[in-house]
Amino acid sequence: MKQQHHYTNSPTHQFTNSSAHQFTILTIIFIFSTCLSFAQTSHELQVLNYIDKYKGIGIQHMTTYGIPASIKMAQAIIESRAGQSSLAREANNHFGIKCHKGWTGKTYRMDDDTRNECFRKYEYAVESFQDHSEFLITRNRYSFLFSLDIQDYQAWAYGLKSAGYATNPKYPDLLIRVIEKYSLNQYDLPERAVAAVATTKADEDLLEAFKSLFTYFGPGPDKRKIYLNNHVQCTFALKDDDLLRIARDFHVKASELMKFNDLKRAGGIKEGQVIYLQKKKRRAVQKVHVVGFNQTMWEISQVYAIRLKSLNKKNNLPAGFEPAAGKMLKLR
Repeated sequence: MKQQHHYTNSPTHQFTNSSAHQFTILTIIFIFSTCLSFAQTSHELQVLNYIDKYKGIGIQHMTTYGIPASIKMAQAIIESRAGQSSLAREANNHFGIKCHKGWTGKTYRMDDDTRNECFRKYEYAVESFQDHSEFLITRNRYSFLFSLDIQDYQAWAYGLKSAGYATNPKYPDLLIRVIEKYSLNQYDLPERAVAAVATTKADEDLLEAFKSLFTYFGPGPDKRKIYLNNHVQCTFALKDDDLLRIARDFHVKASELMKFNDLKRAGGIKEGQVIYLQKKKRRAVQKVHVVGFNQTMWEISQVYAIRLKSLNKKNNLPAGFEPAAGKMLKLR
């Protein structure tokens, strides 16, 4: 009869099993921690890249509409998960804007509060940023926000909640946490905003940010394009362009172009500079503009296709006076 060996109860075997079990647990914990750390690092990079990509648009909308860049960027990061949500990736909708009554553009369907809800779909992400700004400035319940200090992001965060922007009671805290974690409030300061724009990636969305105020009207002479801004026809100067050449191409007197654009001389035209081909309007479509760092009244008048004289008059400013950065100007 063969001797039977029972190793199950052997202390050595128990020790080996216990050690292996502990090793397995530690290995799992290590792998999980590593994966979690990698996921967090990956998300951080996504957020930082998102900020780098869209901060220029946020700053532009701050100076155009008076919405703090920090607030707009924090909302976009939260709503779009830094551009990684399906709504942002497939519909260029970074603010969760639903179709609502009267929307005639493209749509995107997904489950939200209810099944198969209708969301707006855009060709460019900047159109979503534009819609978000118009949403805030055209609804009376948000009007009190624009009397707040543009650098007081905490007041804006709680103001949005009290106005009914979000149902989540912790929404202000979420905004403030994102703003402070990524120092987004630096873009609310005029001098920092200019530096930020200078280091922003020159991608298609950023180029579209400025042109979002302009609507393509049709082809012009000699490969030029005609746009509409505030119902005024205009074009953008080409490389090595000058006012005389533009006047000749469009069969307009150079003196008239100078008058249309509030110019005192015909020289000094830069590539990409907007040149109006008709008289600018006495008022803009937008209500207000927050003056940027080193931004002149003439530059502002060109952005909104409003006559310089009218802009000065609306704000009780003498000709030649340049307001300080951060001042809010009336455009209507």
